Amino acid sequence: MVQRLRGGEIRALARAVSLVEDSSAVGTELVRACRKYAGGALRIGVTGPPGAGKSTLVDQMAKWLRQEGQTVGVVAVDPSSPYTGGALLGDRIRMQDLSGDAGVYVRSMASRGAKGGLAAAVEDVCVVMAAAGRQVILIETMGVGQDEVEVARLADVTVLVLVPGMGDEVQSLKAGVMEVADVFVVNKSDRDGAEQVETEILAMQGLGADEPVSPVVRTVATTGVGVSDLMAAVQWCAAETRGKKQRIVTGTEGLLIDHLGVAVRDMDAARDFYEALGLTASHEETVEHEKVRVAMLPLGESRIELLEATEPDSVIERFIAKRGEGLHHVAIRVGDVDAMFERLRLQGVRLASDAVRVGAGGHRYFFVHPESTGGVLLEIVDDMAGKGK
Repeated sequence: MVQRLRGGEIRALARAVSLVEDSSAVGTELVRACRKYAGGALRIGVTGPPGAGKSTLVDQMAKWLRQEGQTVGVVAVDPSSPYTGGALLGDRIRMQDLSGDAGVYVRSMASRGAKGGLAAAVEDVCVVMAAAGRQVILIETMGVGQDEVEVARLADVTVLVLVPGMGDEVQSLKAGVMEVADVFVVNKSDRDGAEQVETEILAMQGLGADEPVSPVVRTVATTGVGVSDLMAAVQWCAAETRGKKQRIVTGTEGLLIDHLGVAVRDMDAARDFYEALGLTASHEETVEHEKVRVAMLPLGESRIELLEATEPDSVIERFIAKRGEGLHHVAIRVGDVDAMFERLRLQGVRLASDAVRVGAGGHRYFFVHPESTGGVLLEIVDDMAGKGK
């Protein structure tokens, strides 16, 4: 399958994405095999509130990239149908002009209840597309609100699309999604109020005197006006971000605390406490094979991961029965989780996992037994955060 992907077979790419999206065992092995070929693709996240024109803008961005001779993959996350659980495919409908171009592969994915504007398998789908030779991958989220910032963890550059007429909505977004944007787009800028939105964005950025100001670009996605300016801003940000990313993942100085895993009996009650502290869950998901419900609460450069058992025979339920609620594990972020797994295995470290697995939010991980760490269960996770800001 990997050979066919790298040979440019569209049918092989479509089949591979389906295997990954279904979270099958074959899909997991396929992603692992693809990772060695997936390092060169630029990931551009496009997010924003409903009705901002994200799909039309992504369509124009893909056309611009094709004119530049680059191959493109598009991952468009649609809301799940309440009846079938599948995607409603609204994004793909708006991108029909690209359907005859073999240099563009568009995949719509259902959110399947995942929060943060994405679906759980998006990161792995990006890996497969990159291994298939897609030079740029555009990740379009569902319509998002204030705290849905998950795309910033997957993308090299995050584009936030806003429109005139939002009123106080721009102010309400300040505490969340506006803080992760690398590039701001005022779409539908031929409407009255575009200048006011741009002024508000610049004013909000000016509140943080020590922070660099992100570019603000005006576009009219229906006609393509401003798209070349947007792509110039994206390319500039990509060069800046990737330089930072390279410094982060090189050497032991790149090792960071990714999150603290806390086992709880009642997820809702525990989340209420942390929200009272001012933390807000950015992602919630049930990981079926782990029999656990997960909520991620960003805390600076790290996160708190709340873990609630969904079945009596789960690892978390047994942990609570033996030790009570509390710290279950500490997670350390590394640049190459596969290389670290092999390195520790060869050094004779006692591992609590037989392979690298896929967990909540699509991150890849394995566990090190407390016997080798001084008494703490240690989780090693991939550097998904390093792919965003």
